[in-house]
Amino acid sequence: MTPLKTSAKASAALLGALTLALATGTSASASASADTAPRSPGGWQESGVSSVNSLTGSQGLASRADGSLLYRGLASIPLDLRIKGWSHVGDPDIAAGHTVDAYQGGDDAKSKMFAVTTPGGKRYLYEHQLDAGEKLNNSFAAVSPDKQWLVSGEWGDQNRLQVFPAPLLNSSTPPTGGALPQAGQITLDKPVRDIQGCDFVSGTRLVCASNDASKELWPEDRPVLQVDLEHALDGKPVTGKVSSLFAAPQRSLCRGTFETEGVDYDSERRTLRAEVVPPAPCLVTTSVYSYKPTTG
Repeated sequence: MTPLKTSAKASAALLGALTLALATGTSASASASADTAPRSPGGWQESGVSSVNSLTGSQGLASRADGSLLYRGLASIPLDLRIKGWSHVGDPDIAAGHTVDAYQGGDDAKSKMFAVTTPGGKRYLYEHQLDAGEKLNNSFAAVSPDKQWLVSGEWGDQNRLQVFPAPLLNSSTPPTGGALPQAGQITLDKPVRDIQGCDFVSGTRLVCASNDASKELWPEDRPVLQVDLEHALDGKPVTGKVSSLFAAPQRSLCRGTFETEGVDYDSERRTLRAEVVPPAPCLVTTSVYSYKPTTG
């Protein structure tokens, strides 16, 4: 959620608020009660909507090989990592059965961290010391289809996406955790703002969710964007062409500010999913919208 991209204190405060709302029985089921299934521009047709507990699912999601979904929320952070100062988890990804999570610390953080959990349950931590001019935010993890590269992003206005060797999966990284340097970044031909999550649709295309409601950069309110790469990632700089697909849905019986969160593309089932957190008090559940391609 937006405050969590910049403040560990906000993260703790929101976790407490969500816990209180759940404990007192606040209902957010109305967030999907008025849903319809409009046709979306950009080659995607909305095909359904579900909901997930925001404490454990509002920050992102990833599809497993069997079609089930892995979710991440504020309550998903293991205690040992929280004690180490990793107070925010972003939108995850799954590659070859390995779960890759993006972690960030507080406002004074000098590094960001990616945790890789193997199919056997072993977890390895890869820490990246911030480079000059790099923001501390670590909003998401997206592994390329060849499982060699990891894409992530910073908060605010950006003209790039960051690229790292995929921790553990790329043989250039330490096999049991360690330092993770940047590789060649993706330079975007148009600026983006407040990217919450991205996922690969193909080796040269990503879909990303933006929480930008200003309409200064894109005509849509909270657009879902497409990034087309000039070639597949190879560790060297590459240019990405950005276009807008559609606006993330904002449908709820609660009125106020919505927030986009993670996205996932299930390549086996050709299903795109995007998360939207409704306004309070409905924010205790997160809406998960599903889309199917309108063309072959």
